Amino acid sequence: MTLSIDTEIEDIPAPEAGPAALLFRDAPSSVSFNKLRKRLLRQVRQAMDDFAMLKGQKRWLIGLSGGKDSYGLLAILLDLQWRGLLPVELIACNLDQGQPNFPKHILPEYLSALGVRHRIEYRDTYSVVKEKVPQGATYCSLCSRLRRGNLYRIAREEGCDALVLGHHREDILETFFMNLFHGGRLAGMPAKLLNDEGDLMVLRPLAYCAEDDLAKFAEAMKFPIIPCDLCGSQDGLQRNAMKAMLADMEAKMPGRKDTMLRALAHVNPSHLLDGKLFDFGALIADKKKAGE
Repeated sequence: MTLSIDTEIEDIPAPEAGPAALLFRDAPSSVSFNKLRKRLLRQVRQAMDDFAMLKGQKRWLIGLSGGKDSYGLLAILLDLQWRGLLPVELIACNLDQGQPNFPKHILPEYLSALGVRHRIEYRDTYSVVKEKVPQGATYCSLCSRLRRGNLYRIAREEGCDALVLGHHREDILETFFMNLFHGGRLAGMPAKLLNDEGDLMVLRPLAYCAEDDLAKFAEAMKFPIIPCDLCGSQDGLQRNAMKAMLADMEAKMPGRKDTMLRALAHVNPSHLLDGKLFDFGALIADKKKAGE
């Protein structure tokens, strides 16, 4: 069965075996949870369709950090696969970066119990980040680059076509405003990206999903969340400021986040100031047209 946005989730028969069956066996049966689950499924399917995420894809490496977003990503993808809507092989991967007190047993035990194919990789990037980043500076940028490089390597070793990450709507908006306010450019976090080497796709199927929905989903599913003891322990990050700003906007004007996300998909280059995107020099007034 191929992915079809027109197919209603309710109309798809669900098998009673496999990782997703085990995953959702003890999930809440409430109306509110079922609505949340269906909403997330539809949003992920829509993102996959809008950005042609399944084109030429056979095997995905799912980056699993142990946070609510990556757990949610894996669960939703397993749910779609279970329903016959995701004809892609999934491999979950956690990169153990050597953070102090990291509970190494949680993810392999969790994934093994579900029967999910997985790979746990140890690379002490924690020590590298602590050594290279000055006291008081933020760790996120270097930590992310080191993590991404290792995940690319693992994806190649596992024969995967794409690295799939759990970034959601708020991550995309926060990145856009960080680039706007601090980087002096209009750039966000794409839902689909070809890596610099040109051999792997980076996919973000949660691009349309709200962080609040993912938090509610994680709580209802009782995912064994693993907190980050590196970047998550630092205060005053620029991203936190963007998050607070967006939350304040949404509180005062409900629906603004969705509006801003839609704006990123409706760009008018002729109404901006970038001469590389629009040839302003080619604009010539034609007085004859005015008299016609």
